[in-house]
Formats: sequence, structure tokens, C-alpha cells
Amino acid sequence: MSAISILDGGMGQELIARAGKATSLWSVQALLDNPELVRAVHDDFFAAGADVATTNSYSVLPDRLETHGILERLEELAHLSCRLACEARDAAGRGLVAGSLGPMGFSYQPDKAPPSDQAAEGYAPLARIHADYVDVHVLETMSSVDQARGGLMGASVTGKPVWLSVSVDDNDGGKLRSGEALSDLAPLVNEFKPATLLVNCSVPEAVTMAIPELVKLGAPVGAYANGFTGIAADFDSIGATVDILQTRTDLGPDRYAEFAQNWCDAGATMVGGCCEVGPAHIAELARRFGANSERGV
Repeated sequence: MSAISILDGGMGQELIARAGKATSLWSVQALLDNPELVRAVHDDFFAAGADVATTNSYSVLPDRLETHGILERLEELAHLSCRLACEARDAAGRGLVAGSLGPMGFSYQPDKAPPSDQAAEGYAPLARIHADYVDVHVLETMSSVDQARGGLMGASVTGKPVWLSVSVDDNDGGKLRSGEALSDLAPLVNEFKPATLLVNCSVPEAVTMAIPELVKLGAPVGAYANGFTGIAADFDSIGATVDILQTRTDLGPDRYAEFAQNWCDAGATMVGGCCEVGPAHIAELARRFGANSERGV
């Protein structure tokens, strides 16, 4: 059986754990204050066995930076996030770099997202910057069909492969957070032909429900869940900080890997982690599913 590709874990929460503070700029704060810490997290994920470094650019978005009065630093921070991931990849001597493009408006709240045409205009310049560094674009936490469309329209301008990663309802993994069925993504998959379909930043149980539905859409599939108990109702706008979200206490590396086993059994060919999934979790995934595991031999 061929090896499963091992994605990295959650950059933002790992940065908070190491820096000791959460801010409304999320992981962008580390790019401003301590880029060496971002590089260290990339290095640690590679050391744990990850095959992919995801750039720390999830929140390097025009609406996020404009709200905080630093829109003029958008390009600078986009370049920096990519360089740090590439440096870590080069130091490791292996792996891919995936350029992260997070949701505009706010995570988990697709009703706050701009229309797809408008979103595409914001994503395209960032994708062009990323394209000088990355192997693939990854659209993360897309929570509605139209939100995914905007990301795909914007990222497709470079000709690089695009991974589309969606976030699903924590209580019903067969639905996007918008309430739309995962099957409603089929026209987008047929039109844009993303290289991989993934599900991210949802509880592992919902991810388990989502994988068989994504497999039906005909593209390679992957998964990286979060370690929150769920998304609080008041976590709903730019300015909210992640410290209002509760971390699960039952999701250590072994338990998380058991969920990942279910995802692989259902057809996933990439597994990794999102928020609250750190290097120890990735090391266990690499041990069980990576190129040097029994499964990967």
C-alpha cells in the first residue's frame, strides 16, 4: 500500500502555545513580532515527519489587515510567510510548500464572506505572490459553496495546483457550515478540478462523516481536524480571539491517530492537523502512516 502524505499541524495555536498570548491578528502577530518562532514551528513539524509546510498566511488577507490598520504590509507579510516555509523545507531537505489562503470575512461564518467575484479579486494578487514560492495553493476553511468558488477563482490564476479544503458542521459532517450539502460542491469540482479535496478545522467526528462524501466527488481526498470542542457562538467577527474557544482534553496523539485511521480507511490519502494539533500528533501520524511506517512500505 502506498504511503499516506502527512500534512503539518495547526500553526496558529502552536504559536499561541509558545508565545503565551492570543491576539485578534491571530498568527499574523508572530510574523510581525517574532518570525523566527514561525520558522521554528515549521522546522518542528518537518522534524515530526510532516511532508508539507503550510505557509503562515491564513490570515494574511486584505480585510483582516485593513481592520487592524496595516493593509500596507499585506505584500510584505505574504512574502515573509512564504519565505519562512521555504527555508524550513530547504533545511529539511524534503517536502512541499502549500500556500495558505484563508476565508475572507471570518472563519466559520460564510454569511460574512464577500461574493465570489469580489473574493477572487482579493485572492488573485496573493496567489500570484505565493506562486513564486509554493508548490500548491491550499484554500482553507471554506465554509460555503460560494466561498469555495471565490477561492478557486482567485487561486486558479497562477496555473499552480489548488487544494480545496472545506469546513463542515461539527454536528453533521455531511454539510458545510453554511448548511449546504457536500454534494453541492460537485459543480465546482467539475469546473475547477482541484488537485485534492480536504476537510479541515472541524471536530474529528464530523471529519469522519465528511470523508466518504468527499470521496464521491471523484478527486483525491485528505483531512485535518481541529482539537476544539466546537466553535463558540460569539466567535463570529474580526477582532475575536481564539482564547474563547475550548480545547478538548481527550484528543492526544494516539486518539487523534485513531480518527486518522478511519479517514484513511474511508479513502483519505493525506492526513494532518489543524488548530490544537501539534508536532507530537504529527509524529504519531508519521509513525503510523508515513513513508517509513509499516503501512507505507
